[in-house]
Amino acid sequence: MASTNLNRTPSSASNRRTWTWSAWVKRSNISTGNQVLFQGMTGGFPEKLQFTSGDYLEYDHDIAGTDYTVYTSRLFRDVNAWYHIMWVKDTTQATETDRIKLYVNGEQQTLTEHQLGYPPQNYEGQINNNVEHCIGSNTNDGEFFSGLMSHVHLVDGSALAPTVFGSTDSTTGEWKINTSPSVTYGTNGFFMFKDDNSLNDDSGNGNNFALEAGTLTKTEDNPSNVFATLNPLSTPSTLSNGNLQAVYAGSGSYATASSTLGMTSGKWYCEVKLTLTNNYPSTGICATNSSHATKLSQSDWLGSDADTYGMYTNSGQVYNTGNIVNTFGAISTGDILGMALDLDSAQNTLKYYKNGSLIGTQNITTNSNGWMFGCTNQNTGTTNAQFNFGNGFFGTTAVSSAGTNASNNGIFEYDVPSGYTALSTKGLNT
Repeated sequence: MASTNLNRTPSSASNRRTWTWSAWVKRSNISTGNQVLFQGMTGGFPEKLQFTSGDYLEYDHDIAGTDYTVYTSRLFRDVNAWYHIMWVKDTTQATETDRIKLYVNGEQQTLTEHQLGYPPQNYEGQINNNVEHCIGSNTNDGEFFSGLMSHVHLVDGSALAPTVFGSTDSTTGEWKINTSPSVTYGTNGFFMFKDDNSLNDDSGNGNNFALEAGTLTKTEDNPSNVFATLNPLSTPSTLSNGNLQAVYAGSGSYATASSTLGMTSGKWYCEVKLTLTNNYPSTGICATNSSHATKLSQSDWLGSDADTYGMYTNSGQVYNTGNIVNTFGAISTGDILGMALDLDSAQNTLKYYKNGSLIGTQNITTNSNGWMFGCTNQNTGTTNAQFNFGNGFFGTTAVSSAGTNASNNGIFEYDVPSGYTALSTKGLNT
């Protein structure tokens, strides 16, 4: 949603003192300016919930030019996790700290006051007013949220508990989603993104949103099954499209981006669509404890040392320890490269597929720390790799005709090799 603006203007005002907003959110970029989750505004005075440039979660209400702001003491920098965020407002409460409550994964957050802090008792804000409301941006088409959203609710007229929308798993202790909460949504309430990227309201109220700008992309990544992405915390590359596309235009010669999830056993598959003008990007694997997986600024490349393997596009040559160890054939712009990593067999292997056909098998060493998928880009800024870890998209383009996948985990362009699955929490816990 990095440049996407969803908006709706209610035909009439409703309860502007009491309501509940709930959503599951996965961030892509951090420390990059304010990112609005939900906002209503009139006359230049907004009421909004946002991630700040410092990665706090903040409620901000501008009342006649004066900010009433409260924010969390904790930071939100995990780009692999889905957070359940619930924002409860009830200005009818006599105790000011009861007027705004923020919950994350079922736990109420400690809030710090800024400027005038909590809104006045019985104050009517902009949410549920008959003014423009936006999901994922402000009403001036800025401060875009970069990441994913799922199961976005607004309940008009009720201050609800987080147990309406989630519960603690008795086995794992993790907070899990309630996909069908029983609530009365009220006049301007809505339920967006239940199972798709539709702009239709699933609450039954018909309070549909409009797409003012940008593109909404459906993904298999969801609060119940988190798929790998590329990790922005360990690469100087510029990541986009939900951290699934990598481009590098920095001062160093090369930059490697690695996956957010690692593998120590099992059989794993992913796909990469390549745009190139030279021998990059390269694709392959790196050990979870290698410099490629941990360094933000580097001039190393996949295959430059013993704990990485990388295949280079123009030549199809596979490198390890800085040497050519195999040649599988050149890759052209627009080709889709499949990688199948086998960590269960006596001889661990990395198989490469070109547009669905096997082009070579590389034996790899055993590494007890595990492996990550990744890519290396050159600093020309003209080469990029678009990963599909099972999300079903390359960039913003859906796979054209999904291949077979016996694991039923993820959507890929080509048939997933027998016994392999997508790199996701469902796959890791199978």
